[in-house]
Amino acid sequence: MSEPLFLQSVMQEKIWGGTKLRDEFGYDIPSEKIGEYWAISAHPNGVSKVANGRFEGTDLATLYAEHRELFGNRPEPVFPLLTKILDANDWLSVQVHPDDAYGLEHEGELGKTECWYIIAADEGSEIIYGHNAKSKDELRQQIEAKDWDGLLTKVPVKAGDFFYVPSGTMHAIGAGILILETQQSSDTTYRVYDFDRKDDKGNLRELHLEKSIDVLNIGEPANSRPATVKADDLRSTLLVSNDFFAVYKWEITGKVDFEKTADYSLLSVLDGEGQLTVDGKNYPIQKGSHFILPSDVEAWTLEGQGLELIVSHP
Repeated sequence: MSEPLFLQSVMQEKIWGGTKLRDEFGYDIPSEKIGEYWAISAHPNGVSKVANGRFEGTDLATLYAEHRELFGNRPEPVFPLLTKILDANDWLSVQVHPDDAYGLEHEGELGKTECWYIIAADEGSEIIYGHNAKSKDELRQQIEAKDWDGLLTKVPVKAGDFFYVPSGTMHAIGAGILILETQQSSDTTYRVYDFDRKDDKGNLRELHLEKSIDVLNIGEPANSRPATVKADDLRSTLLVSNDFFAVYKWEITGKVDFEKTADYSLLSVLDGEGQLTVDGKNYPIQKGSHFILPSDVEAWTLEGQGLELIVSHP
């Protein structure tokens, strides 16, 4: 019998983290500085485990390696995506991620293209999204001069906004923002600027200026243009589609039947509650639920009022 894969996942403490993962989603957090919840992950730095069914207790990396049929026998050698929720109680570092070629050559893992759905944002919250340098030489000069006001592009944000952040994009998430991030399964980050913060041992965090300059794109980042379709009780918005992933927002007010259109899908419930039905069995879902619909789930039903989900697939 086919079944969804609900997941138990890993919290990551961060210098900029806070308590919104508990306050907004009801998660049990181990400290007051939790910055990331790796909700669907097979990355070795934070692997999810299956919480139900015949694979209960199996970690996602092992499941992907040993039961590739559940993932459409796709060619990616490792589980390719990672879904996170980030609580930015303070600014994250100004940073950039490499593309696959650079990441594999220099770090031994994939690069990182990612995207952000803004779940919540305090009044006046901002992100850094791109920079103003017109050449690599100008970029280097402004970084070395620490001309951050002249270099960095700040953008105000609000709940419901979406940003596509390809590899090579200068970026930072600002204080007071809660984000769901869909990304390639990579943990490689090059810091450009960290606000001269010190860690709990009194040390400045490492910067990676030469690698950052190597991989930073010149020119404004090109955000995606979400497209929405409405059918009966479903409002579906395609947020982005690229070589690495497609990401949708589903808003459900009632009962919606689905048929498989991807080899497998990752689903995260951002609001509301209801139920998922697969092969005649009902599974309760609520804000904060995360699960995978593997390849053998050919059809399913979602039912609820005010259900909001972010859905992705490779």
